[in-house]
Amino acid sequence: MKNHILIVDDIHPIFIERAEAMGYHCDYRPTIKPDEALQIIGNYTGLVIRSKFNVTRQFIDAAANLRFVCRAGAGMDNIDEKYAGEKGIVLINASEGNSDAVGEHAIGLLLALMNNFNISDAQIRAGSWQREANRGYELKGKTVGIIGYGFMGKSFARKLSGFEVNVIAYDKYKTGFSDQYAREVSMEEIVKHSDVLSLHIPLTAETNGMVNEEYLFHFKKPVFFINTSRGKVAQVRAVLNAIKDGKILGAGLDVLETEKFPALAEQEWFEELRQSGKVLLTPHVAGWTFDSYRKISEVMAEKLRMVHG
Repeated sequence: MKNHILIVDDIHPIFIERAEAMGYHCDYRPTIKPDEALQIIGNYTGLVIRSKFNVTRQFIDAAANLRFVCRAGAGMDNIDEKYAGEKGIVLINASEGNSDAVGEHAIGLLLALMNNFNISDAQIRAGSWQREANRGYELKGKTVGIIGYGFMGKSFARKLSGFEVNVIAYDKYKTGFSDQYAREVSMEEIVKHSDVLSLHIPLTAETNGMVNEEYLFHFKKPVFFINTSRGKVAQVRAVLNAIKDGKILGAGLDVLETEKFPALAEQEWFEELRQSGKVLLTPHVAGWTFDSYRKISEVMAEKLRMVHG
């Protein structure tokens, strides 16, 4: 089945339309189970996934004719990238497609935290009118520290540009990236100067559990903490302890170490997380808007066209 693409998750039809215009046949099966896909993947030259599907070594071994994998999103942590590379499989993601969504979502979390939107809304609904208790903070004049300055980090910095803040950014894998939106600094400067800390990094062996109690201990000022990257980058217990210690003023978490129920409710930290008024939670949707749904597919199709030649 040369030039056949198996699509195992929900994507915008614009990808299928453009891929078929290039001569591909798309087998759209968004409800297929991983074990079913494993049985038939040998028949396909392309695969399209989102986040629920893991492309493991076993899966790659079964995919004898696979030439490329498209990830409808940014993170590639559900793909064995090293093994795919050894097999000559081209990996395509679409960070550009949802970077605006992530940047805006991070701004929303930050503003809501700094102004107690979730707390005051709940209080009013419960018949309580507490002005002084909900006095907020202004962004103007604050220093925002960004970890990771790829598409997501830069989008967040760009969205911040109208707030008259000082934006500093650290990226272990880039240098010379200072621009009109952010100034490149060392991690030491992030730790020393930040009033806000926002993560925009992929999940790797190196970043797994990076934000732990020791890391947070070194921050010189209390911070508002935003994570729209990957849940396993930040240890929830460490974040909750830092909130209790006054090191974190508020945490906006779109991602968690463990996601979805019932597994989430079984975590030892979940009840404390649930009851904390200083935590704002969203269900891993920062990059998943009605707009990005289409843009992600457009980006994937364009990158496939470049690979296709």
